[in-house]
Amino acid sequence: MPVVLFDDLGMIDYQKAWDYQEQLLKTNVDIKTQLRNDATLSNKLSTKHYFFLCEHPPVYTLGKSGDIKNVLLSEQQLAAQKIQFFKTNRGGDITFHGPQQIVGYPILDLEHFYTDIGRYLRNLEEVIILTIAAFGIKGERSAGETGVWIDPDKKGYERKICAIGVRCSRWVTMHGFALNVNTDLNYFNHIIPCGIVNKQVTSIEKEVGAKVDMDEVKAAIQRNFKKVFEVDLVTTS
Repeated sequence: MPVVLFDDLGMIDYQKAWDYQEQLLKTNVDIKTQLRNDATLSNKLSTKHYFFLCEHPPVYTLGKSGDIKNVLLSEQQLAAQKIQFFKTNRGGDITFHGPQQIVGYPILDLEHFYTDIGRYLRNLEEVIILTIAAFGIKGERSAGETGVWIDPDKKGYERKICAIGVRCSRWVTMHGFALNVNTDLNYFNHIIPCGIVNKQVTSIEKEVGAKVDMDEVKAAIQRNFKKVFEVDLVTTS
């Protein structure tokens, strides 16, 4: 059973979390390059797996294939509302991160699991589907739209509760998912979430009609991450 090093980073600036992920991904890629060039190093070197949970101050992030037109505020308006903005190297379009939203960043060497990005994305979705089920919410997949949805087949009632966007280099992953827990959904009014028009965004709080405990949700995510990916989570702090 692979060991994944886990840490709850708490509230952390988006850029700082991004830089941290890039550093760990680069270290893993460098190790893989060394192993490819000299197989005798396999007894001394190995890549490491990580999984982080955190929250970010208000920020909009645009994926590498995203359209800037899906951001409905000007730079001046973003600054006035104290919302950061980043163009990122993950997949997907525009999304929001903010307080009371749980963001998950798995940094896994998929060559120790399976070399299939589609399967990896479905497994991330499964972690969230199992997690929100503990709160009485039925999460589902929507054909052609990565993430976790509620009522995806009921026209006019489709609503997204978790966005997913990743990057993978030499089969090492980064970025991940953003689950709306008690998130202020008004922030999504200033973007076209994930570039998908005429569909809503929701949260656990909105679906159950009451705020939920963030630590309880985090514990459920960890439990289901271990189950779906068949790993041992080892807390590092």
